Amino acid sequence: MKRILVVDDERPILTLLEYNLKQAGYEVITAADGEEGLQKAEAENPDLIVLDLMLPKMDGMDVCRTLRQRGVETPIIMLTAKSDELEKILGLELGADDYMTKPFSPREVVARIKAVLRRSEQRGPAADTDGETTESIYESGPLKVFPERFEAYKGSTPLEFTPKEFELLVHLMSNRNRVMSRDQLLSAVWNYDFAGDTRIVDVHISHLRDKIEENTRRPVFIKTIRGTGYKFEGPQEG
Repeated sequence: MKRILVVDDERPILTLLEYNLKQAGYEVITAADGEEGLQKAEAENPDLIVLDLMLPKMDGMDVCRTLRQRGVETPIIMLTAKSDELEKILGLELGADDYMTKPFSPREVVARIKAVLRRSEQRGPAADTDGETTESIYESGPLKVFPERFEAYKGSTPLEFTPKEFELLVHLMSNRNRVMSRDQLLSAVWNYDFAGDTRIVDVHISHLRDKIEENTRRPVFIKTIRGTGYKFEGPQEG
């Protein structure tokens, strides 16, 4: 049985989500403030965290940031009453896996949880025909990426990415030389339609370029295809 931690200071929302998640077959842990949520996230080892943005004692952004800084990779779905795009982008940049704006349908929350859990379970090394694990490696010039290990290097230098930055890079590299629209990248990496919030993709592409390109004004790896989207090309061989 999957364990879901719900962190929200509004008792009616906690009760509503707890009831619906239990009906969907999940074990539910609750917390009513950010400090309690952080403590339970580390102590209870949940499979997923539903995290409100506006919390007493420690807000959701700080909880998310602290967990990611401590190496906790538990999937996080952020909840907020705010609909501002910058709040959404900031939450995703800090390492949240999904984002929902209040008011929401409990059935939609359950659907989002299932989708995020399904995607997280798909990560990991694949087995070969002899039953042994095989590891994917993506290489382009000095850039080398190990998806199963969540590791990337430029030459001998390790690179640090947020979970979404890393997932976006892997998706682009696995579709090398293929032009991907922003909507395609939203669907593939964020797993659902953000209702046209393609700026999320642009922000993450910008962060990737800052980390892998020598000159972000003349990118070698990730090219912009005007009017369409992006393409991972990599340096010219020879």
